[in-house]
Amino acid sequence: MTVFGSARFKEDHPYYALARDVGARLARGGFTVMTGGGPGIMEAANRGAKEVGGRSIGCNIELPLEQQPNAYLDRFITFRHFFVRKVMLVKYSYAFVVLPGGFGTLDELFETATLIQTGKIRDFPLVLMGTTYWRPLMDFIEGTLIGAATIDAADAARLTVTDSAAQAVDAILDAAMRRFGLTYHEPVRRRWFLAERGLHR
Repeated sequence: MTVFGSARFKEDHPYYALARDVGARLARGGFTVMTGGGPGIMEAANRGAKEVGGRSIGCNIELPLEQQPNAYLDRFITFRHFFVRKVMLVKYSYAFVVLPGGFGTLDELFETATLIQTGKIRDFPLVLMGTTYWRPLMDFIEGTLIGAATIDAADAARLTVTDSAAQAVDAILDAAMRRFGLTYHEPVRRRWFLAERGLHR
């Protein structure tokens, strides 16, 4: 699963904590967590996965002010070009979680939405986290874009917006099992069930 979001949020920011929770819950659900491999939201999601024994992957990018891979990656690869990096972040995921971010995050969000809209990839879950942050964008999508008929209502309906890490991961797990045939070996299912109830780490 790919988690997108800003490199600029520090460890004490609520969005960092939210991304860390999402990463942990995805890992407990049996998923590998993949990010852009850098700091901020990316680090937080990788950290959450790593802390509960999950797998954590990074697709880092070369920048003029060098972006170092974060410390919570099992494996990473560094790309020179953003477009190649985006291909990798999309190609190997069955769901996408988008936390607050800037131009890069918006680019990743809209490219992923376009690929789903045009059938280039499957109708994978696309979850936006941080309802206050995304509200102006959703107003534009649901008002201006649908109103001008530049997208269909069904396109907007593909976006799930929530502040709850549990709700986000539940939606992803439901889609993975119901629409895409994900199954669990019993030990994995049991570990996830217990972890969600605070009975086992």
